[in-house]
Amino acid sequence: MRRGKMKAFALMMASAMIFMLAACGGQENGGTTANPGSGGDSKSGEQVTITFQNIYPDPTTPAHKMMNQLVEQYEKDHPNIKIELDSLNTDQQKLKLKTQAASKEVPDITIVNPAAQMKPFVDAGLLAPLNDVVDRDNLKDKFQDGLLNYYSFDGNVYALPDGNNIEVVYYNKALFEQAGIKETPKTFDELLEVVKTLKSKGITPIAIGEKDSWTGSLLFMNILLRTNGGPGFLQDVIDGKKTFNDPAFIEAVEAFQKLVKAGAFPDGATSIDYNAGGNIFKTGKAAMYIMGTWETGAIDASSVASQVAAFQFPTVNGKGDVNDYIVAPGSAFAISANSEHMEETKDFLHYFMTEMPKVRFELKDAVGSGHKIEGDFKAAGYSDLAVGLNELFKNIKGGDLAFDNTMNPAVAQAHLSSIQNLFVTETDPAQVAQEHQSAFEANPQ
Repeated sequence: MRRGKMKAFALMMASAMIFMLAACGGQENGGTTANPGSGGDSKSGEQVTITFQNIYPDPTTPAHKMMNQLVEQYEKDHPNIKIELDSLNTDQQKLKLKTQAASKEVPDITIVNPAAQMKPFVDAGLLAPLNDVVDRDNLKDKFQDGLLNYYSFDGNVYALPDGNNIEVVYYNKALFEQAGIKETPKTFDELLEVVKTLKSKGITPIAIGEKDSWTGSLLFMNILLRTNGGPGFLQDVIDGKKTFNDPAFIEAVEAFQKLVKAGAFPDGATSIDYNAGGNIFKTGKAAMYIMGTWETGAIDASSVASQVAAFQFPTVNGKGDVNDYIVAPGSAFAISANSEHMEETKDFLHYFMTEMPKVRFELKDAVGSGHKIEGDFKAAGYSDLAVGLNELFKNIKGGDLAFDNTMNPAVAQAHLSSIQNLFVTETDPAQVAQEHQSAFEANPQ
């Protein structure tokens, strides 16, 4: 993350407090039709198909329902336009997009991730600038302050985010009680004891789907944020102030391996994908789930909703501040620079992003929204879980982006593979650190 973006992050997180969002009922356009004269219907009246690649494949989730509701309404209002959905899980979509990008056949709308992850697509000229989309009806002002910076290069916005989140530890209060655990852990050593207690009672301690390797990385980054004593480790590596051989990184690897050795994760974690891993928790088969707040709506819609609360990732060896988080500017919607239906595609995306916050709020899925949504969650009937997470957002001190949103793709891939390997093979932490350093030196930013 560039220094300028660190400043933007501070502004973004300050305004994130107003994500305690509410009903958006007063928004212009009411959520049913595009603006008159917007160009959504092609001038000839010809039938137009827009391919909409997304990462909302699970029909039980609020995000999937939101997407389908908006697509159906747009198609109803624009009879000559068909939105063709290509719904994939996160890793499937990333792999498919790489293949499509190589042949310059990016779908009309696709999903990209912020900062370092999307930059190669921008550099290759594969994405269309969206300045005209965000300028229309002042759409850009409806996002949290500074958030669009993570999706902007050389003065152009190239993608519109679906959220802005922090990573927390969701936990099942009933399973904690069943295991005789009376308090949530405040230190890493306490977390290890909780893991061992749950394991001894035949309860899977922490749900994860590590087939999608970013999940383990996200958890690991929480530990590194603590052992480093605060944010900025990766930026210090980029700036030449530290190397991956730094004691803070080695200490983080050591701590991560302690979780693995304690039996924290499901058997065969590396063969379980993200959706299946989350469902282990959402069906009451695991006691904890360390994930971004984007999962709140899906948890609230699950069978364990009434049993779930959340706590901050604990300190590690006395280091770190629990009000520092791994932050996750959301995956974002981008338009292919080679779209054959640019006008119609931009109109649909403008509609989708304008109406998204209202529908998400109605579906009780507005925790982690990237939009400014003002109001009272509790009065709107949100869960105790959602209301509690809003309280955490009020006290955010700072944080780091995920590894693969900070380092270039080659270094990120080496990292993801290295951390994934820790789930199956115990490795000397110094060796893991050197693997990272070698990858960084071979692939400078």
